Amino acid sequence: MDYLPVFMQLRDRAVVVVGGGKVALRKSELLVRAGAQLHVVAPAVIPELAELARASGGSVCLEPFHETHLATQSLVLVATGIEEVDLAVCAAARALRIPVNVADVPELCDFILPSILDRSPVIAAFSTGGRAPVLARRIRAQLETLMPEGVGRLAAYLGARRPRIRAAVPDAAMRLRLWERLVDGPVAERVLAGDEVAADALMAREFEADTSCGEVFLVGAGPGDPDLLTFRAFRLMQSADVVLFDRLVSDAVLDLVRRDAERIYVGKRRGEHTLPQPDINRLLVDLAREGKRVLRLKGGDPFIFGRGGEEIEQLAAEGIPFQVVPGISAANGCAAYAGIPLTHRDHAQSVRFIAGHLRDGTVDLDWAALLQPRETLVFYMGRVGLPQICERLVAHGADPATPIALVQQGTLPGQRVLVSTLRDMPGLLLNTDIRGPTLTIVGSVVSLHDQLSWFQSSSRTRDDGI
Repeated sequence: MDYLPVFMQLRDRAVVVVGGGKVALRKSELLVRAGAQLHVVAPAVIPELAELARASGGSVCLEPFHETHLATQSLVLVATGIEEVDLAVCAAARALRIPVNVADVPELCDFILPSILDRSPVIAAFSTGGRAPVLARRIRAQLETLMPEGVGRLAAYLGARRPRIRAAVPDAAMRLRLWERLVDGPVAERVLAGDEVAADALMAREFEADTSCGEVFLVGAGPGDPDLLTFRAFRLMQSADVVLFDRLVSDAVLDLVRRDAERIYVGKRRGEHTLPQPDINRLLVDLAREGKRVLRLKGGDPFIFGRGGEEIEQLAAEGIPFQVVPGISAANGCAAYAGIPLTHRDHAQSVRFIAGHLRDGTVDLDWAALLQPRETLVFYMGRVGLPQICERLVAHGADPATPIALVQQGTLPGQRVLVSTLRDMPGLLLNTDIRGPTLTIVGSVVSLHDQLSWFQSSSRTRDDGI
C-alpha cells in the first residue's frame, strides 16, 4: 500500500495554497467543501480563486512565497508548476512538519488528493497514487452508478437511530443481523425514497422479527473470473457468516467473501469427495439452525450440474429459508471467452448441456439422441472420457471432421483452448498436459473460434489441432 487512506477534519482550520491559477482553484474547491479556511499565496491570483478564499474566511497574499506564510497552517498545497518554487515550498513545509501536496509531482507529496464521491456523510475516496488520474475518474463514474444519491440520507437516518437500536438489542451478533436487515431491506428502500415515517413503521416490525433461524444463500460463482459475478452474489458474499465452497470456485472469487466468514471446503473431483453430498446437505441445515447466514458457493450456475436442486430439496423439507442466485454457467463463460458462440444462425439453432460422465463414472450416454442436426453439444466434466466421447459420437454417425474444442480453466488467466476434430482429438490429447477443470464444445460453431477469439492474450493460450 503506497498511501494510508485517511479522512482529515479541516473545518475552520487554516490551509495555505501556493499558486494562483486554475489548478490551484480546482484543488481549493475541495478544501473549501471540507470547511477549510483558504489562504492563497501567489504574485497573481485569478478572480475565482480570490473570491473563494475570502468566502472561506481566509485571505489572499499577492506576493512570492516565503516560509513565513506557513505559520499556523494545517496543510500546504502547491500548484505553481515552477520547479524551484515547488521544491522551496516543499522543503519549508517539511522543516515545520506540515504535510504538503505538490500538484502533479507525486515524489514531493506527503499526501495526495484522491478522486472523491461525496454523498455526505457517506464519502468514498480512491486513488491511483498520482499514476493515472483519468483511471481514478473512470472508477468514480462506475461507483456513482452503484451508490444512490440518497445514500447519505440513509446514513444520517440510521445514525440518528443508533442509540435506540443499541439499547433495544444488547446482543452484538443479533444487533449486527438487525443492521443488515435494515440496510438491505425495505427500511432502507423507504428512506431512499424519502419516506422516513414509513421507514420508522417498518423498523418497529424488524425489532419483533424472529432471527433464531438463519438462512442459506445458494450462489453461482460463475466460471472463475470475479468480474462475472452478479451484484446480488457479491452482496450476499459480503453478508455471510460461513461459506461452503467447491473446488471450481476460483481464489479470486473466494477473496471477495467477507474476510471474517468461516470457510469450509466441500469440493469434489472424480473419485474424490471431501464431503459426500448428503453430508453437505445436512451441514447446510445444521448451520442455518444455529442462526447463521450460510453461503453455499458453487462454480458456474448452481442448477447446471451443480446439484443445487438436491440441496434446496433438503432445505425446503426442513423449513430452512434460502435464496438462489444464478451464476454465469461454465458453458456460457468458457464459450464466450474462447470466441465460440453456442448458437449461431448459420451453424446451430440449439445447444445441449451434457454431463461428461454419469453417476457410475461411465460415459454410456444416449448417443443417437445427441446427434441432432444444427445443434451444439457441451460436455461438462468430460476430460477423462473425452476419447471415448469422440469415438462413440463418430460410431453413431457423427462426421469425423466435426470441430471440437476443449477449454481448460475457462475465463481465468491460465485459460487454454485446444481445437481439433472428433477424429483427431483423442490422439491430440496424448501430447498435451491439459487437466481439469475443462469444458468440451462440439459442433460447427467451433469453426468460428479463429475468427472470433478476440479475447486471446499472452496469458490465455491456445493449441490448434485442425
